[in-house]
Amino acid sequence: MTNLVQPTPRARRLRNALLASVFTLGIVGAAGTGALFTNSHVAFADPVRVDATAPADFSSIVEQVAPAVVSVQVKTEIAGVANRMPEGMDDLPPGLQDFFRRFQMPGDDGNPGDNSEPFHPRHGMSQGSGFFITDDGYVVTNAHVVADGTGYTVVAQDGRQLDAKLIGKDERTDLALLKVDGHDFKYVKFASEEPKVGQWVLAVGNPFGLGGSVTAGIISADHRDIGSGPYDNFLQIDAPVNRGNSGGPTFNVHGEVVGVNTAIFSPSGGNVGIAFAIPASTVSDIVGDLRDSGHVTRGWLGVQIQPVTEDIAKSLGIKETDGAIVADAMSEGPAAGSGIRTGDIITKVNGTVVKNPKELSETIARIEPGSKITVTALRDGKEQNFDVTLGNLNDFDQKQHASADDKGKSSADENPGSLAALGLKLEANPDGEGVRVASVDEESPAGDEGLQHGDVIVAVGSKTVNSIADVESAISAAQDQGRDAVLFRVQGEQGSRFVGVPFERG
Repeated sequence: MTNLVQPTPRARRLRNALLASVFTLGIVGAAGTGALFTNSHVAFADPVRVDATAPADFSSIVEQVAPAVVSVQVKTEIAGVANRMPEGMDDLPPGLQDFFRRFQMPGDDGNPGDNSEPFHPRHGMSQGSGFFITDDGYVVTNAHVVADGTGYTVVAQDGRQLDAKLIGKDERTDLALLKVDGHDFKYVKFASEEPKVGQWVLAVGNPFGLGGSVTAGIISADHRDIGSGPYDNFLQIDAPVNRGNSGGPTFNVHGEVVGVNTAIFSPSGGNVGIAFAIPASTVSDIVGDLRDSGHVTRGWLGVQIQPVTEDIAKSLGIKETDGAIVADAMSEGPAAGSGIRTGDIITKVNGTVVKNPKELSETIARIEPGSKITVTALRDGKEQNFDVTLGNLNDFDQKQHASADDKGKSSADENPGSLAALGLKLEANPDGEGVRVASVDEESPAGDEGLQHGDVIVAVGSKTVNSIADVESAISAAQDQGRDAVLFRVQGEQGSRFVGVPFERG
């Protein structure tokens, strides 16, 4: 029989204290791992679980789509050169003479102004990528790839060089359509569904003229606006894309085109993992128009627009920043003819809200020229409707409004005035209406809002100004109304625009 030693009262107290500590620690530890205690039952919250498969490799996709991808070679004409040799080089062998002739520019022989000898045009060659979208030879590429071209050659995967003609191009979306003669070309189709961020993609093209290169990555973002035009809506991809990939396709794992590679973000000039592709939905629409008529048909409202910033909203005494403020209603445009004027804030088209200038531009562009629409705008804080018959953007001469000429004569009639609180110095505009900005303090409210030397202030609030006194009076009126900012309408290198400049606080 074994004798059991009974613990002393002190030992029992110590054991009980230790068990209580262990139990307490156990609760804390479990709580730290997500356990829930309810009526002595333990339940664990499930983490996110994703069941997804990625292809082991992309070779089968590449085998199918690569024959539809081509290199696009563009012949361009560059400056001509004189067919003459620099002095003292007539004794060189003919081959070296030809070499120097190719690089000689007029006047290199020390005889500037001697144009008696014939000049011969030289031709250069640029290249990009493209892809067949029909079996009868239609090829999509970028407009900037074919820009200034005098001849076009499509080089197929099997090495065939095919003469191509330009069907049409659209600089606003940077797309172009070529056509080669023939049939039974391997072609690819556009994806019917928008790709999702995180999906695999393949970029196939002609980087650095190497031809037939494939890189893989994912869609890293969508709806990117990179400031290249009013219709920016790019896919961002991280598949390595380099110079020469422009115009080439981006494929999904089904071998469908989800985008056209167009631009890269690259401080160094090479790939850094940020590239931009035009979505297939946009490409399909634009290419359809180019194939039908050689150009893209868009509605035209005839306004210059910009976002409604918080400072602009404050200067107008409104709270919302939705819509697009009309910086200039062109005198011969449809909008001006219907009563829309500078300073109106367009908020709706045919009853549909437009949140910003981009949405307004895209909405108007999609409507057929000649269509009658209803434009809703805020004026003096109240909504008004305007019936507008849209014009045709193709018929509009896209020359920007002439900016105020900084080279005009300086005015002796009025010395530069100072609006120190805003960081501005003004002077009379020698070229006509308005008051010119003589200088801007870059650390001031005006400098922060982008006002520049040479800008011409033509209106403050709703009042036109033609002198410094006019500007000062209008600013004082805005302050008396309790406004937190003053609204300038400015003519500059970018045309007409509104700038809301806040008053310095305190």
